[in-house]
Amino acid sequence: MGQLADARPAARKREREILDAAAEIFERHGYANSSVQQIADAVGLLKGSLYYYIESKEDLLFRVLADVHDGARGIIEQVTKLDAPPIGRLRQYVRCHIEYNASRLTQIAVYHHDGKMLSEDRQAAIHQQRKVYESFLIALIQEAQANREIDPALSPRLLTNGILGAINWIYTWYKPGGTVSPAQLGEVYGSVLAEGVLGIAAPDQAPTI
Repeated sequence: MGQLADARPAARKREREILDAAAEIFERHGYANSSVQQIADAVGLLKGSLYYYIESKEDLLFRVLADVHDGARGIIEQVTKLDAPPIGRLRQYVRCHIEYNASRLTQIAVYHHDGKMLSEDRQAAIHQQRKVYESFLIALIQEAQANREIDPALSPRLLTNGILGAINWIYTWYKPGGTVSPAQLGEVYGSVLAEGVLGIAAPDQAPTI
């Protein structure tokens, strides 16, 4: 079958186990040094039985990366529905995306380290999914600028790159199980990036001293 899309609950649970095991093995050994046999062993399947769920090792890597995007797109959908000004939606997006990444450090590490191992057409597909976040943030920043919440002189694309860079880079230093939870990390970054890094537009009239 090789589709990781069986509608039965038991099959979906097994598929989840396969994706999680693959991410852990890819992160620990690197994609190039990992084998389908290792993944099969990790989930208690014969190697031949694993191919009921996947087409190849590359197919599994692609699905791990696509799964990261599937979850993150849900954040955009939630934020879009919020009844809040642009800067409030931006803060909420950063908060949720930071919490999402901090809760999936293994998958995020594989995304950034091994994505280049995909074939060109699959790399292009992942790149297209990444552009969804870029377009969403650029549009949100432009809306905040039009609303005079963010300095209109700032480049929306540069600000977007800075935000996504900060969001994506936490996998290199954040340690789960410490004194700061993913939710707390999201709260801090939501405020810092929305209000500090972006720079709230100054009032038209500066106070006189």
